[in-house]
Amino acid sequence: MAGKDYPGTWQAFESWFPDEAACRSYLENLRWPDGFVCPSCAATSAWRIASGHWMCSACGRKTSVTAGTIFHRSRTPLKTWFAACWFVCSQKNGVSSLGLQRVLGFGSYETAWAWMHKLRRAMVHPDRERLSGVVEVDETFVGGREHAGRKASTSGKAVVSIAVELSEQGGLGRVRLRHQRVVAAGTIRGFITDVVTPGSTVRTDGWTVYPPITKLGYVHQPTSLVHSPEPAHVVLPGVHRVASLLKRWLAGTLHDGHSHELLEYYLDEFTFRFNRRTPRRRGLLFYRLLQQAVRTDPHPLRELVIGDRGNYII
Repeated sequence: MAGKDYPGTWQAFESWFPDEAACRSYLENLRWPDGFVCPSCAATSAWRIASGHWMCSACGRKTSVTAGTIFHRSRTPLKTWFAACWFVCSQKNGVSSLGLQRVLGFGSYETAWAWMHKLRRAMVHPDRERLSGVVEVDETFVGGREHAGRKASTSGKAVVSIAVELSEQGGLGRVRLRHQRVVAAGTIRGFITDVVTPGSTVRTDGWTVYPPITKLGYVHQPTSLVHSPEPAHVVLPGVHRVASLLKRWLAGTLHDGHSHELLEYYLDEFTFRFNRRTPRRRGLLFYRLLQQAVRTDPHPLRELVIGDRGNYII
């Protein structure tokens, strides 16, 4: 609830987090909503020492609220981290690393790039619920640039699987995306079993990799696009709309400057935003992002850099 769990506006944000102590207290409530729990021995009895750390009364371990999170060992004030989270969440279409660098005044692009990827790691919870009900599933190609007058080519593009819930009113529910590095029957069906609850109705095109899902407990409703009088975007409107929005987002926010190696994390950001597109208060996204940030591993820069040369992609 805005005003109770999170600030509803930027003015409220500034009053909620005037200093480091306020930011630290907010993170503690998110990380330990039922009180402190030692990450070493799971004891709940502890006291705060002069440095601001917690000292476990059972094992004697000193613990910071930022230890083991994306804020781990960061020398940047938490208030700056909070401002970055607010800025990223308040922009409906997201921001690029360059945009974050300019807003926060970072001296290097590398810092903004690392921060953006740390936040993306926190945008999708690994234990999230699977989709249910009626779910459309299909694949699309992303990446690469198309030129006028030339036939569309899949060369240099990545395959992304899409699954989206359909409401009874015909609207779109939650979405799940996955970069298919290897396109095969096993990976396509594996995507469905990972993101869709058994017993759900799965609507697909007529590709032959789909029918075996009926043996896995799904109700399969295929439509052969070759024999259908309707075009693909009419037969499977949900996935085609999501595919269109995804491509527009990648082109508009990242200017198609994404790598295949990190595509999965850009898909996570799109999923985070799409599944939270309805709240009127953008502060709710800020709240959810911080909730997951204190449960996400640190991911130091050396884990984020691509390849031997360390290419920093937008």
